[in-house]
Amino acid sequence: MKNFTSVTDLGPLDQAIKEAFEIRDNRYKYDTLGKNKTLLMLFFNSSLRTRLSTQKAAMNLGMNVMVLDINQGAWKLESERGVVMDGDKPEHLLEAIPVMGAYADIIGVRSFAQFKNRDDDYQEKILNQFIKYSGRPVFSMEAATRHPLQSFADLITIEEHKTKAHPKVVLTWAPHPNALPQAVPNSFAEWMNVADCDFVITHPHGYELDASFTGDAVIEYDQMKAFEGADFIYAKNWSAASPEHYGEVLSKDRSWTVGSRQMAVTNNAFFMHCLPVRRNMIVSDDVIESPRSLVIPQAANREISATVVLKRLLENL
Repeated sequence: MKNFTSVTDLGPLDQAIKEAFEIRDNRYKYDTLGKNKTLLMLFFNSSLRTRLSTQKAAMNLGMNVMVLDINQGAWKLESERGVVMDGDKPEHLLEAIPVMGAYADIIGVRSFAQFKNRDDDYQEKILNQFIKYSGRPVFSMEAATRHPLQSFADLITIEEHKTKAHPKVVLTWAPHPNALPQAVPNSFAEWMNVADCDFVITHPHGYELDASFTGDAVIEYDQMKAFEGADFIYAKNWSAASPEHYGEVLSKDRSWTVGSRQMAVTNNAFFMHCLPVRRNMIVSDDVIESPRSLVIPQAANREISATVVLKRLLENL
């Protein structure tokens, strides 16, 4: 594996899951693989789970780790070609990226959607510039359109807790006060379409995700109907993805908040969310605190997914 930005980079999922379980049971099995190798983690946006889990994964493999917050600990970076750099950005990514590559063996990049231009976000300009100009393997720690490390951890969690070979998995929109990117739902949909499950997406009208990510998923606008018989409920907010309303908040309908009313029609479903979560907006206290809540195991599995990805990148150096 040369880079990791989506599920297609990982290869057969059954092999990836087998490898993940092996590492889960002995996470230091490959603790010399990264000896004298350096991981550079670059954050254009805030992070808790991604930062800690990926750094821990690198340490599991014996790597050195450098972490840089672009917006706090570095020069402001220009990313567009052809601009006259007479503003507050004294350095261009085209120079900064190869310099960063000179100091690292593997680079992780976290850069959210900006909601200024849908085409720019969906072209993943920042992530792809690192892939093109760094000269190093690059992996996404969340980008404008995907969050593959999270989705891999989600899949590991489902595989750990499913009680039947072909579970029903439902991705549901839930209200939020702010406009959030489509990266997590896009990525989760992409992974579930490859996984062995019955996959349903439910959301209000106007919140349709790009069809390139939803694939063969069943789209259901009636949340209660979508929840019927579900084995896993994954709640997540996202802003409008359509070009005409990109990045807009079209609804804050609290009837979509996942509570006991919705969970009652499921097959005693597990509840999932990537965190951080706004309680009593996304999910009620009783649901997230119930024994069927998997939010903490999901977060713990971020270390496992990152370890598998870094292991594979190291093996290809």
